[in-house]
Amino acid sequence: MFAERVLSGMRPTGSLHLGHYHGVLKNWIRLQNEYECLFFVADWHALTTHYDSPHAIAEHVWNMVIDWLAAGVNPANATLFIQSRVPEHAELHLLLSMMTPLGWLERIPTYKDQQEKLVDRDLATYGFLGYPLLQSADILIYRANRVPVGEDQVPHIEFTREIARRFNHLYGREPGFEEKARLAVKKLGSKKARLYDELRTRYQQEGDAEALEAGKALINEAQNLSMADRERLFGYLEGSGKMILPEPEALLTAASRMPGLDGQKMSKSYHNTIGLREAADSVVKKIRTMPTDPARVRRTDPGNPDKCPVWQFHLVYSDDATRQWVREGCTTAGIGCLECKQPVIDAVLEEQKPMHERARPYEEDPTLVRNLVADGCEKARELAQETLRDVREAMGLSYG
Repeated sequence: MFAERVLSGMRPTGSLHLGHYHGVLKNWIRLQNEYECLFFVADWHALTTHYDSPHAIAEHVWNMVIDWLAAGVNPANATLFIQSRVPEHAELHLLLSMMTPLGWLERIPTYKDQQEKLVDRDLATYGFLGYPLLQSADILIYRANRVPVGEDQVPHIEFTREIARRFNHLYGREPGFEEKARLAVKKLGSKKARLYDELRTRYQQEGDAEALEAGKALINEAQNLSMADRERLFGYLEGSGKMILPEPEALLTAASRMPGLDGQKMSKSYHNTIGLREAADSVVKKIRTMPTDPARVRRTDPGNPDKCPVWQFHLVYSDDATRQWVREGCTTAGIGCLECKQPVIDAVLEEQKPMHERARPYEEDPTLVRNLVADGCEKARELAQETLRDVREAMGLSYG
């Protein structure tokens, strides 16, 4: 069985803000302590929508990695790399494109959604149509079996699973596979071999998903199997062949609750963000000038926190006692809006303080982050080359 490996990436389209921290980076920081993690700068993906301004992408790459480090991503626990520095992504994308039905790409929900949203961009390109397949190649090249995504990205993971399944079905049959698989079954011992056959039949004839999981657990528990026999048994169980590319699972992440300065979702396109490493005086100014409940025209007018963007920040940053103080003070006009905003200012600055400290060495010496990423690219390439060797061999492209 393959290692428990997490893969996630971000497009370098500008400085990261607190929405990225609460929506993605906090999750990465948790995952890096639980799994083998690879986090990458998706610069090729940025080209799918910004191919006409690549210079902007180049400017954002290094800053984004510093933002990751500032947030607490630890290069001792995770591999950080740049997609385009691992050309194996592109080769696997090309090879997978030979067997991917066009209709599979056109039916992905985000394909039409993005075209409707980004009307100012020409997205009638091969790169944009094929970006979900490049995403699949990103995942499959590392045989990553855990991919943290939001609800809207689940169809991309399902698409990747279908690609892996189709690849394994087309190319996973080694010569004499059936015979080698039967010999591997015998190595389980007579009692477990009978159980394996029963579970395999239940899954393949009745589609019993529980039987499939039980069969996988049985293989994982077997002590005396070689890696090749283990893979044969997984493939034989599922009715495919040798499992060259494992099917990834979506690790669902909760939607970010981070609001913007105007009460909408925090987003660069709304111009309502607070940067991850924004200067303290700028943060103070932005929060102090945030809009509040329109009903509070004068200091003596009572307000309603539910209609105030500042209250959304209290929901993220304040404890119950502070929220109670805000609600009571706002509804009775006992406190003014500037008083209400102060705990938010204090909390945001407190959150950013360690970020500034972690970022400082990399800001002062840019070679540190470049060396760190170079090491990550080397590690990522080793893993990618190993997968590609197996892929080429399966497709008959290893001309020895």
